[in-house]
Amino acid sequence: MRLALRVIGAADVRRALTYPDCVTAVESAMRTLSDGGAVMPLRQVMPLPSGRGALGTMPGSLADPECFGVKLLSLFPDNPSRGHSSHIGLHVLCEPEHGRPVAVIEASSLTAIRTAAASVVATRALSRPGSSVLAILGTGEQARAHLECFQSVRPFDRVVVWGRRDEAATAIADRARELGVASVRVADSVRDAVTDADVVCTLTASTTAILRGADLRPGIHLCLVGASVASRREVDDDCVVRSRCYVDHRAAAMAQAGELLGAIAAGVIGPEHVLGEIGEVLSGRVAGRVDDSDVTLYKSLGVAAQDLAAASLVLRRAEALGLGTTVEL
Repeated sequence: MRLALRVIGAADVRRALTYPDCVTAVESAMRTLSDGGAVMPLRQVMPLPSGRGALGTMPGSLADPECFGVKLLSLFPDNPSRGHSSHIGLHVLCEPEHGRPVAVIEASSLTAIRTAAASVVATRALSRPGSSVLAILGTGEQARAHLECFQSVRPFDRVVVWGRRDEAATAIADRARELGVASVRVADSVRDAVTDADVVCTLTASTTAILRGADLRPGIHLCLVGASVASRREVDDDCVVRSRCYVDHRAAAMAQAGELLGAIAAGVIGPEHVLGEIGEVLSGRVAGRVDDSDVTLYKSLGVAAQDLAAASLVLRRAEALGLGTTVEL
C-alpha cells in the first residue's frame, strides 16, 4: 500500500496557520498537556563535532487532536547573521490509527508562529487587565512573530523595542508602525525599554542575564522565550525571586530552564517556586495573578504538544485549501 504524504513549505505554513487560530490551538494544547493528554519525552539536543550547531529532536503525542510526531531541528545560533533562521528543520506528523506519516512541514515558520502564540496565551492569562505597553527585547525572527501575534490577537497601544544592533531594532519598530501601533520607540538600554512596560518579552540569544530584577516595576508580566537550554539565561536570579513563576511543562522546565535552574542552584528558590503550568492556570486548578502589584513570569521552552496542535491545524487547512505537494512513498 502506497502512502500519500503532504509536503508543506514555509510559505504555505504561513498561509494555513493564522496567528489567531494558532493561539486557540496552542491554548487548547496546553490545557490538554496539563490534563495528562500528552506524552512528551524531554527534548534532546546533540552538539555537532564542528561546534557550529546542534541537532534537536522533539517527539510527542497529543490526545486532542489525536496525533503523534517528531520535530527535527538544526540549531545554529550564528545563522541569523548569515541570513538564515537559527532553527531550521522539519516536523513529521503521523495519524494515530495506523501510524502513517501524513505530513512533512517546514519547521522554522511553524515554530515561530506557535512560540509567539504560546506567549500570547500566557500573557492573556497572567498580565494585568488593561496592560497597554509591550517591551520587546530582541530583534530576530521571534521578535517579529511576537509583535505580529500580539497585535493580531491581544494588541498594545505602545511598543518599545531594544536590540544590540540599532538597524535591527529600527526594523522591528518600523514593523510595529506598519501594524498600526500608536506609539513606537527604540530604547537605548534594556532598563530603558522596561521602565514603563506592562509586558516584557525576552527573545534574545543571550547566554547571560540582560534583565535585572531591580529594573522591574510592580505589576509587570514577563515572557522568557530566548533561552531554551539549561546553560543559557536572559534574566537574573532577582527577577525569578520577585516573580510568581509559571512554565509550559514542569518536567521540561526542571531539566532545561536556565533561569529557574540557576536560581535553584544559587539557593535563592526551591522547585516549589514554580507555581504551576500555564495549562493549570487556564483550567483554574492553579491561581495565576492574585494582585495588580504581582510580578508574573512565564518561562517558555516550547513543547511538542504545541508543535503537534499547530501541525495538525496546518495539515487540515492545507488539505482544505490545496496547499503543499502530495507525494507517494
